This record gives sequence, structure tokens and C-alpha cells, in this order.
Amino acid sequence: MIGRLRGILIEKTAPEILIECHGIGYEVTMPMTSIYALPELNQEAVVYTHFVVREDAQLLYGFANKVERKLFRLLIKVNGVGPKLGLAILSGMSADQFVSCVVHDDLTTIVKIPGVGKKTAERLLIEMRDRLKDWQTDSSDALAHMMPMDVNQGNNFVNDTKGDAVNALVSLGYSQQQADKAVKAVFDAGKSSEDLIRDALKAML
Repeated sequence: MIGRLRGILIEKTAPEILIECHGIGYEVTMPMTSIYALPELNQEAVVYTHFVVREDAQLLYGFANKVERKLFRLLIKVNGVGPKLGLAILSGMSADQFVSCVVHDDLTTIVKIPGVGKKTAERLLIEMRDRLKDWQTDSSDALAHMMPMDVNQGNNFVNDTKGDAVNALVSLGYSQQQADKAVKAVFDAGKSSEDLIRDALKAML
């Protein structure tokens, strides 16, 4: 199993990145919380990974730290929750925020996540409550590999930041209409696509 990658960040088109390690380029799908923590293109990045093998594909999911990966692995054990929904959850909130929702039975916030209906949200709260009862966030580990996002890193993206943001939200499970509306509401020509995605997600949750 591939558990960790360290290499040069070649491409970054949310929610996917391409990281080159010793001449091999790995395509990795990541939640937005982890993508925000990545460095600029052509710089070294460290990504913790979870490898999924299906009959029709081999998929690599990446995270900025072990904490997010740990929560992702717990999430996909819940009945009806697959990797795509796990990424959607971690794109809308941090691991600690999700744990807080579970601890406080915050059903309202959970159902705002794309793909999460009331029944799924209730199942998440019930099943995750037991799995998270001993949850402890190792802050040093969570922050050790999270590099601050450079305010100028949006220059590395194609000029159509609005389109990139909409496409990213759609890939996370939002409808085209929801994505268009959310990005339009927070759009500013000076924002990078990551800024637009982050602001749009905050507005919808």
C-alpha cells in the first residue's frame, strides 16, 4: 500500500493534484482542506495517502496530515459512505470541526454536505460517535506537514478561476446549479480558484 508521497507538486486542479516522486507522477485526489495546505507548484510537498483498489480502477486519495487520513478511513467504514462522500465531508470542514459536529449531535450542519441526506447524517452521527469516543487530535502531527497557502499561488492556475472553482464543487458532489450560484455569490476577480472554493463552501455550510 502507498501510504506517503514526498515529491514535487506538478499540477494542482482541485480536487486533484499531480505529484512527481523520483520520476513517477502520481495522480492524487484530495479534500479541499488538504489542498489549501499545499505549497506552490514546482515545490516539494508531503502527502499522506490512502490507496483504494476497485475492479475498474486504482485510486489514490491524499491528505495533508495523518489526522485527516485517519478520519477519512473511519468515515468510509460507515455504511453508505464511500471515498467521494468522505472527501466532500473533509472539504467542507476540518477533522476537528466534524468531530465537534458528532459530539454535539449537529445534524443541521452535516446535512448541508452534498450527498448527505437526513438518514445518512443520522447514521454518521450514530456510528461515528462510538468510533470517535477516544479521538484525540495530535496537533503537532496535524500541523507538521501543513504548509501555509501562499496568497499568490492562484497565479499557477489557468485564468478561468471561476470555472475551476465551479468544476471543483461539482466534482465534490454539488449540483451544477448549486456550484454556479455559490461561486457567483463570492466571486471576486482578485481571488484564486482555491479562495473561491473555500469561500463558497463556507457560504453553503
